[in-house]
Amino acid sequence: MDTDHTPANLTIQVERNPSESRLLELGIKSWPKWGCPPGKFPLKFDAEETCYLLKGKVKAYTKGSSTGQFVEFGAGDLVVIPKGLSCTWDVSVAVDKHYKFDSSN
Repeated sequence: MDTDHTPANLTIQVERNPSESRLLELGIKSWPKWGCPPGKFPLKFDAEETCYLLKGKVKAYTKGSSTGQFVEFGAGDLVVIPKGLSCTWDVSVAVDKHYKFDSSN
């Protein structure tokens, strides 16, 4: 049973080192860019976000995780963050990324 899209179990999906053809297919180079310095950033995603990290290293701690669960991603990773997720980004290496919000869902 696929439970990834239920509100109780919003999960961040990480695709490690996607191929150049996949990046071209997504049109990532035309997406806007965003960056942040090292630090802790509480974030809430009101739309699904797909991002590709050019630089950086992040541990994303999901809210309500009593066990301190986190998802780790960094430079070269393609990340999909579901709509409705609240998490804290613990950035250990400054982030530079391309991103796109999916307004259709």
